[in-house]
Amino acid sequence: MAFALNHPVSNRVTEIRRSESWSLYGSCGRLARVSTVICSKTDTASGYIPAAPILLPDGPWKQIPGGVTAPKGFKAAGMYGGLRAKGQKPDLALVTCDVDAVAAGTFTTNIVAAAPVVYCRHVLESSTSARAVLVNAGQANAATGDAGYQDAVECASAVAELLQVRPEAVLIQSTGVIGHRIKKGALLNSLPVLVSSLSSTVEGADSAAVAITTTDLVSKSVAVETEVAGMPIRIGGMAKGSGMIHPNMATMLGVVTTDALVTSNIWREMVQMSVNRSFNQITVDGDTSTNDSVIALASGMSGSAKVSSLNSCEAFELQACLDAVMQGLAKSIAWDGEGATCLIEVSVTGASNEAEAAKIARSVASSSLAKAAVYGRDPNWGRIACAVGYAGVYFNPNDLRISLGDIPLMNNGQPLPFDRAMASNYLRLAGETHGTVEIHVSVGTGQGNGKAWGCDLSYDYVKINAEYTT
Repeated sequence: MAFALNHPVSNRVTEIRRSESWSLYGSCGRLARVSTVICSKTDTASGYIPAAPILLPDGPWKQIPGGVTAPKGFKAAGMYGGLRAKGQKPDLALVTCDVDAVAAGTFTTNIVAAAPVVYCRHVLESSTSARAVLVNAGQANAATGDAGYQDAVECASAVAELLQVRPEAVLIQSTGVIGHRIKKGALLNSLPVLVSSLSSTVEGADSAAVAITTTDLVSKSVAVETEVAGMPIRIGGMAKGSGMIHPNMATMLGVVTTDALVTSNIWREMVQMSVNRSFNQITVDGDTSTNDSVIALASGMSGSAKVSSLNSCEAFELQACLDAVMQGLAKSIAWDGEGATCLIEVSVTGASNEAEAAKIARSVASSSLAKAAVYGRDPNWGRIACAVGYAGVYFNPNDLRISLGDIPLMNNGQPLPFDRAMASNYLRLAGETHGTVEIHVSVGTGQGNGKAWGCDLSYDYVKINAEYTT
């Protein structure tokens, strides 16, 4: 089935489709129902902004209601605490686990890392578990020196006291204007209400997903259910991001939860791998933020077998589902890129390995000229070929093939005659429906393939960022 979602803020329109089929999935030979849901709701519980379309890759999982609270053991809440510069959209979120959850984190590579990033890195170096993640919007608490770091410590300690857990069991994320410390007084005064509002409901998850947004026009939240060794497990997640999006890692905040049982070292490897296949493969504007972080918590409360080896079928099943959740969230961030009218998906095949294919895909998705051409509805494939060529991956130029959707533009390194009006119309339709522009690139006969996601570059992007603090 398909129907349109009209965006109340930006008049964006996207299609919602559900498709089901049966397929043999992966090396473990499981026959599974494949269910792909692009978007399942039009509004978050708070009513401030609608929910993003979530484009899940196909696989043996199904989308279920809820986000971070769908897995067993997790609660969440979001509320307005007076931290935003204007308006009363929720700006404080809290995600908690009833037990010590196995914790993993990935963070920005920006040297000017925000205080919460430095704090979380320090905590996770010495601790393998966590009980809560506190997120604030409004102030990034980046480039704020020792005072900003102390603010993060005090906020974590205050949450820990209310939850009656150890201080290092609370992790912190912040988003907002760089150079501004957290409005600590407002935050601390709001914490008792925030903690008392914790809920395992969909509404709790949705309110938290809204509270972490800044320039986002949609909230990003998803939950799926799959099986590990024949036992049902769930993975949920929420993310924010719309501008300053670029790999290393992509500029965003994310919290992922699961009730799968997994050892700490395996969980951390899985999370890093999934981030590399998702949040490190999206770009909007080429700017890597100071605050990027993804925190992933595993409660182990599903009753599933423990995943303790990366080479097991159980690990493969869990990894594939974790990839799907993170890719769904990552694509929703690129879809919501500031000023964007469409999502761009770049698929690369024929490379020597996955890493090289991913690098080429990132290069094309990051090309300002290619993104501007998509916005101008100009099928200028030369810009795509150029971006493939400077990706830093060797290939034989005579092997290069490029297609725009189903329209071949280049083969064996040579241009092909094509209907420019049809190609331009393909781009125009994607922009009018806020759909997806698919760019397919092949560089040889290797087994490596990869994807990256971006968005078109519009006039509105400049307008939004020219006036960000004013």
